[in-house]
Amino acid sequence: MIVIYRDNNANAIFVEDNNGAQFLNNLQAVQDNPTDSTLSVVDIARDIEILSDIEYTEFEDNNGIPWGTDGQTTTNNLNAIFQATGGGGGNIPVITSNLTVNLVQGQTLNYELTADYGVGYEWDLSTVSDIVNVEGNVRKLIGGSSLVNGTYNIPVKAINYYGENSETIVLTVSSPPFSNTKSVFFRQNDYCSLTANTSNPLYRSGNNTGTAWSVGFWFKAGTSNNQNQTVLCFGGNDTNNEGRVQIRYNGNNGSRQRMAVFYGTNNNNLDIFSSSNSTTSGVWDHWLFVYDGGTTENGSGGINTSYSRFKIYKNGVLETPTNTNSNFGFSGGIVTDEFRFARQTGGGQYMRNCNVDELAIWASDESSNASTIYNSGSPFDLNTLTSAPNNWWRMGDGDTYPTLQDTNGTLDATMVNMTVADIVNDVP
Repeated sequence: MIVIYRDNNANAIFVEDNNGAQFLNNLQAVQDNPTDSTLSVVDIARDIEILSDIEYTEFEDNNGIPWGTDGQTTTNNLNAIFQATGGGGGNIPVITSNLTVNLVQGQTLNYELTADYGVGYEWDLSTVSDIVNVEGNVRKLIGGSSLVNGTYNIPVKAINYYGENSETIVLTVSSPPFSNTKSVFFRQNDYCSLTANTSNPLYRSGNNTGTAWSVGFWFKAGTSNNQNQTVLCFGGNDTNNEGRVQIRYNGNNGSRQRMAVFYGTNNNNLDIFSSSNSTTSGVWDHWLFVYDGGTTENGSGGINTSYSRFKIYKNGVLETPTNTNSNFGFSGGIVTDEFRFARQTGGGQYMRNCNVDELAIWASDESSNASTIYNSGSPFDLNTLTSAPNNWWRMGDGDTYPTLQDTNGTLDATMVNMTVADIVNDVP
């Protein structure tokens, strides 16, 4: 059977035979002789017969009703609907759905295209590979939960037999509202492993080759008086001969209770401490450690210059440091053997029952922004700063055990000797 009917939405004629279905305009039914039981259908625009010498009994509408009781009535009835379509008075499609779509990172898109006079639709989804059409509904899109922050342009067309309407849907993916609900609790023997590489701001191939850096984090000290509790360590695993940067908690001993930054090797180093009793067990504080990128000497004449390269800020306020050294300091490189949280390179010197939150590294001297980064005691979105960090670990928020995601870079941290229970609901 040949199904023919007028589609009012498309303003065109639907024709389906054994060769498939199509929408057409400018058709005419013709007979060689009114007494014939056969007829043909001509596409006037292309001047071709699309159906030739077909018995009238083969023609029916979309409800299965025959178009006539003989060849002549079938021809007349078909021409009646053919003449009601086509011509120059048709309407091209007009896309009516919103062309601006906003999505929060992690959400799933649910979008449906609407258009007046639309019959067919085409999408270009090449820039949004995880967005797809809904099966059975070419006008609808879903997906997008893995898209990163940014703006994505999605070209689309609505088409009918008079023309097309081409538009671009602008999809904007933004960060979710900042919320700090998690930190990481480090017990003894807990630590995180990261990749050490030369793109890390803490790396230095030799003296006069370093870049300025800043390391900031929220820290809640434990009760252990062990004086070597590593927060962060980058550098050589031969601690006697290869340089490292080590930021540590100096323990809960009453004469110390302070933080420190160690720069160098066990044999040649600088060791710079915050003021005594600047930490209190069980209390959250923000710490910012800064290196200005200048030379550090290995000799008594340059030791004060070496000390001046480093600053420590507690809660946005510059500390008055206590400075010590071994063999008048360190002038070598900081190598790329290991990068760890809560454990020294080369092993040992773990944290003991301390919390860390919102750990970030800048490839710049952030001394002038210390107070802003502290933010009056309220953790906030560090990417809103004029100088956003190069690396930022939220320490639980948005993370899935055992990975602590680097929000701004590619240095994800892997939790070692730990469990999902070490991501805790304890925050500044």
